[in-house]
Parts: sequence; structure tokens; C-alpha cells
Amino acid sequence: MRPRTQTLQRGVASEPAAMSMDSESSSHSGADHRSFRQITRDRLLIEMLRSTRKSSNSTWKVLIMDKLTVKIMSFSCKMADITEERVSLVEDLYKQRQPLPSMDAIYFMQPTKENIRIFMSDMSGKNPLYKKAYVFFSSPIQGDLLAHIKKESTVLTRISALSEMNLEYFAIDSQGFVTDHDKALAELFTEDAECSHKYNACLNTMGTRIATVFASMREFPRVHYRVARTIDASTLTTLRDLVPTKLAASVWNCLARYKSTIPEFPQTETCELLIVDRSIDQIAPIIHEWTYDAMCHDLLCMDGNKYVQEVPSKNDSANEQKEVLLEDHDPVWLELRHAHIADVNERLHEKMTKFISKNEAAQLQQTRSGVELSTKQLQKMVQALPQYSDEIDKLTLHVEVAGKLNNIIKEQHLKDVGQLEQDLVFGDAGTKELINFLRTRLDVNRENKLRLLMIYASINPKKFGSEKGAKLMQGRATLVALKLKLLSSTSAMKPSVDTLLSVPGRKVIWRAPTARLLPPDLKEAAANPLKSWQHSAIRIEMFQGRHPKLQVEVYARCPRADSGR
Repeated sequence: MRPRTQTLQRGVASEPAAMSMDSESSSHSGADHRSFRQITRDRLLIEMLRSTRKSSNSTWKVLIMDKLTVKIMSFSCKMADITEERVSLVEDLYKQRQPLPSMDAIYFMQPTKENIRIFMSDMSGKNPLYKKAYVFFSSPIQGDLLAHIKKESTVLTRISALSEMNLEYFAIDSQGFVTDHDKALAELFTEDAECSHKYNACLNTMGTRIATVFASMREFPRVHYRVARTIDASTLTTLRDLVPTKLAASVWNCLARYKSTIPEFPQTETCELLIVDRSIDQIAPIIHEWTYDAMCHDLLCMDGNKYVQEVPSKNDSANEQKEVLLEDHDPVWLELRHAHIADVNERLHEKMTKFISKNEAAQLQQTRSGVELSTKQLQKMVQALPQYSDEIDKLTLHVEVAGKLNNIIKEQHLKDVGQLEQDLVFGDAGTKELINFLRTRLDVNRENKLRLLMIYASINPKKFGSEKGAKLMQGRATLVALKLKLLSSTSAMKPSVDTLLSVPGRKVIWRAPTARLLPPDLKEAAANPLKSWQHSAIRIEMFQGRHPKLQVEVYARCPRADSGR
């Protein structure tokens, strides 16, 4: 059944994450073929920083940003770009700063009460920190905060510019952005969301930041959103059902203000915006994606697009660590990021071979060996040619990254896991195959088994909607919590501990080498190796949300003295 959608159009008052946009095909943008990141970069460097040159006698300036705007800037600009715009120093708004009364300052910050307070403190009094201030807010400022600035005449005379940039998103690549809401799932969709003030705060902030994307592109979208599935006369609609509706309204309210506040902002719709929630595609965040970009972020410990590369040290000692960015400025990354990992391996080997074929010294070395070299051998050979170091750096980086991914795929048996994931999604495998895999594949880690269960639950929601399904999921959650508690004990013990969790129709057994949670009679049994088994049924009351208590039975198995263990 297709989801119902509604549209917010010009002049229609309606209550308020996927977005469909193409700045190149917009009827409004015409010949503007810049990438989304380039548009953002130009706004920050030209519209903001360069604009301060016209009315300033100061050759160099100080740029002051808060935590959010620093990230906004770093996603689109390099330090060299900022320096070229005559910025000699970048400062943190929240840290104590040295007075530079002969220099002008550029403030790029969120229009929050705390930020305004710090700015007013900087520029007030007889000895302000800076000569003049150019203030740029990342989103619209509230009227009461603006009035607070205006009533301070001393500060007002020292402000050379006061502007709303309406730029509060992170341009993660040439076509995508994020709003920096890692906790949105918990704040919008948990059972406690309806009683939390964070719900509306999260939606309003997301709506504002999404709207600033269109402010940057000078596009006025027709907003489509998914209507809550439970909207009818007999069913109570929850706030979780209304997330797309409320987010659409928040975006629309911001866009309506832009029509009167942003010069040259379109007055009629120029593009389309579609707002849905994750319920239309629950499997995508869980299933393993096999493209190069997705695997890097899924399997490697990366901070955003930052990868830590192992490079040979200059003094021939242990390898050194070097931080590199996997972004669009890297031509190899740009070419391979959306390719399947198997295709990436082949193309990297081809690139290495092609590079070797163009180099006479490398060809001679390969001829002497008499055998076809592997990608790793080719990499070492190229690294031995210093005159080509700049050309080969990025290729070497991706050979290393792909090698790490291949090792993880092998160690975690992801080919088998991925095959079952695909079979479950396309209906080629079911309950029997899943249970058999979970029972027999002890070499697959818990995270990947959990992914399989979540995929199965997404495909078969009715099987988990019953009381039996709820108990099964609750039982697994309790088992994991209990196991983690047992494993956290540092006490070692000779006997092993088998824990059997009794759930209707299911039995899950695992073993943990610990004794801290054992009752006295089991500890006594452990001290007597002549007894092979001692049993004690103990009740461990664990709560998970509103679900009932579960009973866990613990069995201690003590090896005999002659077992050699």
C-alpha cells in the first residue's frame, strides 16, 4: 500500500528524511552548475568573509566561531581558503581570548542567548576586545535577542555589519548534507518522546536547518510530506506518527519568512521537497551495504570522513599515523566511492598495474621477478620511487583502505552474513534458515546476528507483534544485558558457568567464565571438583521498559579433577 502524502503550497497554512533535490535541473537556477558544497563554500568565503573588506580599514581580521559553526565551516572550507580571505586568526567563542583592539573581528555563530551574551561582553565597555565587529548569524535571530543588542548603544556603534547567513547545515559532499542530529531517533520516536520537551526542540531545529539549505540554493520548494498512517476517526494519533507532518510545517514556516527577508528569494515554488520517516524503509540502515563509501563508514573506525592511515616513518622505525580525509577532492575516492567493493579491488589493481607499466624502473623490477605481482607488491614497488610519491599517495591510501575492508569481511564472515541478509529481504530464506544460521555459526559476532534478527523483524512485523514475539525480543535483550554484566566481572574461576534463559518455545545457552553472581551453593560446588554438576535455580529480576520480569536459571558445571582442565 502506497503512503498517503499531502502538499504544502504557497498561501496554505498547515501544521507542520529523505529529500529530493537537484540544483542543476531546477527551473530557477538556470546556468548555475556549481555543486552543493561549492555553493556553501562560496557563501562562506565570498558572501560572508570577503564582504567585510569593503567597509574595513583593517587588512587582517579575526574569525570567531562557536562549536557548531566551526563544523559548518570545516565541512566546506580549508584553513588556506579562510586565510586567503585575509583572516589571520581563528578563535573559539567560548574560550578566553587575547584582546586585539587594533583588529576587526568576524563573528559567525548561532543566535543563542549565551552566544549573544558573550559577544556583548567582548564588545562592551571602554576596552573592547576588538575594534569593530562583523556579526553573521547561522539562522534567524529572535526578536528579543536582536532588541537586546540594539539597546546597548556602546556595542551598537562598534558593529559594522549584522546579518543572518541562514546557513546551518553540514555539506558532507557535493550533493548531500546532514543537520547534526545524532539523537533524533531517541528524541522523536521513543516511548518517552511524547513527554519530552526535546521532541519539539529537535523538530524545530531540524526544520530550520533544512530550510537554510534552500536559502543557500535560492530555491523555494513545494513541500510534500507523508501523512500519519493512523489518522482516522477511531485511532489515536501519536506524536511519533506526526513527525513528517510537524517537520514539514517547521520547514514551510521558515521558507515563508525567507520570501520577505532574503533578497532575490523566489516567490513561487521552484523545486520539490519530500519528507518521510524511516518507517518506509526500515532495512536500509541495518543491512550491510557493499559499496566502497558505505563499507568505509560501516566497518572502519572513522570520525566522519576522517581516516587514520599508516605511513612509513622517515627514520625507518615503526609506522606513523596520518589523518586523511576521504572526500571529493580525492579523485580516486570520487571515482570509486559508489562502486561495489569487489569492483574497487579490481580497479585499484588495474590502476597500480597501469602506473607500473608507464615506469621503466618498475617494469625492469617486474621483469626480473618473472611473476605477476600482487596489488600489495605493486604498492611497495611504487613507494620505492620517490619521484612519483605525490602522484601515488592517494592510490596507496585506497589500496590500504580496501585491504583493511577485505580483512574485516573475511574475519567477520560477512560474505555469508550478507548472503543471508539478501536472501531474507528477497524471500529466498525464512525462519528456518535464520534459526539454523544463528544456531550453527558460532564464528559470527553478536552484532551481525543482531542485524539479521532486526532485518527479519522488519520483514515479518506481525510475527513480533504478538505476545510471544515480544517475549522473544525481550528475552534476547535481557540475555545480552545479563551476559554483559557477568563478563564485566574480573574474577576468574575454574568452573564454567552455563546460563539458560527460559523463554516460551525458545532456549538460548551461553557460557561465561565468572563466579561473582553465583549463589553460595554453586561456589561451594566449584570448590569440590569431584561433583560434576550442582544446580540452583535463582530468580534474577530484570526490567526492560514495560515488559514483565523474566526468570533466568544458572547452572554451574565443575570439571572433574582428572579432566586435565
